[in-house]
Amino acid sequence: MLERSHLTIIQAVEREGTLTAAADVLHTTQSALSHTMRKLEQQLGTDVWHREGRSLRLTQAGQYLLAVATRVLPQFTQAEERVRQFAQGERGALRIGMECHPCYQWLLKVVSPYLARWPDVDVDVKQKFQFGGIGALFGYEIDLLVTPDPLHKPGLHYEPVFDYEQVLVVGAKHPLAQAAYVKPAQLTNEVLITYPVATDRLDVYTQFLQPAGITPRQHKTIETTDIMLQMVASGRGVAALPRWLAEEYAGKMKVVPVRLGKQGIAKQIHLGVREADLEIDYLKGFIALAREPAAGPRPKPARAPRP
Repeated sequence: MLERSHLTIIQAVEREGTLTAAADVLHTTQSALSHTMRKLEQQLGTDVWHREGRSLRLTQAGQYLLAVATRVLPQFTQAEERVRQFAQGERGALRIGMECHPCYQWLLKVVSPYLARWPDVDVDVKQKFQFGGIGALFGYEIDLLVTPDPLHKPGLHYEPVFDYEQVLVVGAKHPLAQAAYVKPAQLTNEVLITYPVATDRLDVYTQFLQPAGITPRQHKTIETTDIMLQMVASGRGVAALPRWLAEEYAGKMKVVPVRLGKQGIAKQIHLGVREADLEIDYLKGFIALAREPAAGPRPKPARAPRP
């Protein structure tokens, strides 16, 4: 009945657009693909495609099989690669997914000693996923997810690696630069600069602004931390970042971290992995290294709020 080759064909045709182009990619003939898929449709008792001239449009059944192919084929590839590594005495690659834009500086401090300790393991970092970070873990796109917002699902395990405080970063000459903490209403007339992340994943919105019914005057998104903080230093907006990162930049830019609310916003960075992979030695080694005190950020003590 349904075989891996069928899923490969469906995915290739969807990606390439025609059976002819898919046949070229798969190093076979169009007639061979047509025969294979017609036989499958007969066995399933339903069409996979609507045929419109030379074009093919997936039926509801075809759409379902494409979703299965997208989820399952990477697992086949990963399994084959892992077994090949076992056969050749290798350990392979650790693919890290990032759901934490400002964590790259931290990750670099972990990756360098990790590569020294595990010379036969390669490291790859991915930020964009077809189905988000959790989907990337389940789909075997990545092996480890760095996230400040763990979404607990059966089959996943999260390991907290360090605590941090989310703060507002303002220019050194900004009126809020001398404040012990900022209130939500004080951002009403501000330009808030964030990474390009949905607002329902931004703590400054979900834990600070939205509960107070406040929105900033304008919301801008910038991908790079350096550009974001240059904008802040020049008085063109304010940003919400981890305190440790803000203090790191405060040494070279005219920016100041200010607590968000009197109590502040406490966060943790977690590493998420598939439970089935928890005993892989080089993955355990990365988690252990990430939890070492030397690997985590060492922020300055937060200034106590004024009475």
